[in-house]
Amino acid sequence: MNSRLHKSAGLVVAAASVLLLSACGASGPDAPTRNIKQVSDGVEADSGSIAIRDVVIVAQPDGSAAIVGTFINEGTSEDALTGITVNGVDAKLSAASFPLLHNAPVIFSGDSANATGTVPTLSAAPGARIPVVVSFKNAASVTLSAIVRAKADYFAGVGSATSSPAATPSASASPFKK
Repeated sequence: MNSRLHKSAGLVVAAASVLLLSACGASGPDAPTRNIKQVSDGVEADSGSIAIRDVVIVAQPDGSAAIVGTFINEGTSEDALTGITVNGVDAKLSAASFPLLHNAPVIFSGDSANATGTVPTLSAAPGARIPVVVSFKNAASVTLSAIVRAKADYFAGVGSATSSPAATPSASASPFKK
């Protein structure tokens, strides 16, 4: 009888060990690895069907700043990006408004850029988080807390030394390039 008791106890301990060591508590919808929100310096938000991705402000040596970010209309109703305010200052955009057509990204800065935005006076140092308000024709305005990065490293080519792209978004432009 003792032999059966020992075998049963051994099986219970083995089953409990498997459950405890298999990390069952680290999976599911609330697992820490599933709740990662920001994987880059750029911040993200949504306004209805408008996706706002990777918004960063790049400080320029002259005290101005360049806007980096991608705006994508994932819905079927057309909209337009009508303005961006950075730290309380209206950005100078390369067009009065940018049409946001279905899956045709508007990209500020980088190799695939089809828009530019500059802020004449930034009044914030690299590393600071500042408010960025994005306005649309139909969708609700969105306020982001974007980080200011120095014009160095990955962002060395962003800003005043780059040429101004055409203001019309391209449906084939990739939002994933720098």
